[in-house]
Amino acid sequence: MSTDEAAVLRRLLDVALAAAAERRTERVFRLVLNAARELVGAPYAAVGVPDGSDGFTTFLTSGVDSATWKAIGELPRQHGLLGVLLQETKSVRLTDIRSDPRFVGWPGAHPEMQAFLGVPIVAGGDILAELYLAGLAGDPEFTAEHQRIVETLAAHAALAIVNAQRLERTRELAVAEERTRLARDLHDSVTQTLFGLTLATEAAVTVAGEDPRLLEQLDRVRMLGAAARDEMRSLVETLRPVDLGRDGLVSALRHRVELAQRVHDVPITLQVGGGPVPLPAAVQRELLYVLNEALANALQHAEPTAISVTLRSTERSTRAVVADNGRGFDLPATQAASRRLGLTSMRDRIEALGGTLHIETEPGAGTTVTAEVAGGC
Repeated sequence: MSTDEAAVLRRLLDVALAAAAERRTERVFRLVLNAARELVGAPYAAVGVPDGSDGFTTFLTSGVDSATWKAIGELPRQHGLLGVLLQETKSVRLTDIRSDPRFVGWPGAHPEMQAFLGVPIVAGGDILAELYLAGLAGDPEFTAEHQRIVETLAAHAALAIVNAQRLERTRELAVAEERTRLARDLHDSVTQTLFGLTLATEAAVTVAGEDPRLLEQLDRVRMLGAAARDEMRSLVETLRPVDLGRDGLVSALRHRVELAQRVHDVPITLQVGGGPVPLPAAVQRELLYVLNEALANALQHAEPTAISVTLRSTERSTRAVVADNGRGFDLPATQAASRRLGLTSMRDRIEALGGTLHIETEPGAGTTVTAEVAGGC
């Protein structure tokens, strides 16, 4: 075995071990993508995960800078050679991709590529994703040895991806079960106790006599109890897991907005742009949680007279905004003093998805919360 062959085997082993230790599928894809590009010396590499329709749920690249991506625009669809590769469980190696009859051209600003290697990541006969490697015009072509190396990497990747997907589903089920338990406990104990408090207060009013101060205090207790019961009902509804597989993010968000508006009697507008949002269920749940948290913060702390919720999806990203015209707050002071409003939890959840969370506010100026994650329609 030559020194180069030994180095490749060591690198493959390192990648396989690192991928097996990952608990999130996107991190596995990113690790494998960068390793594939490095192992064959490709200027460009990408990994595409099919969405079962005519696009990709995930399309990650290596070697393309952010400025070029911005100029290219929308993510590729499953047409031409890309679509063919996602239907076949065999590799494709071309000296010049442009000469293949299935090639349909590059979008504007796309680098002009020539040598091409496409290798599927397959598990149980199903294509989980496709690795794409390409070289610039004039670069050396990919060899049979390059293809063998990437195919070996893809085999290791399939096992790691299936394992990460299983772990993600397990986490989702555990979270859903815990949320259901909490919702049930709150409904059975706290909500019923608050309802009993309201009834007891109303009964006390009937025997309180004509003392105006006592009647005023009892009326206040009754109002506070009713308000607390309404907020608890909203919290219980929020805790109950949404069947995103059936409803989807848009439908679930519309349900939350309608419920919040009924409970709090504050005008809330919902605007949805783009098409359906085929994000992974785990991502949709996290995004819905953050939107719920931002909406609850506005209703409970901001004293707004109007709230707007916006959800827009493109092929590159999904962007959600919750804005209110309430009293706002001092963001740096709040973050330094405590974890109030769940700001840290919201940011952690979005950043764990590889997204960004931006909060714009100041005293007297309302609050706008913007969350953005990769992936869209």
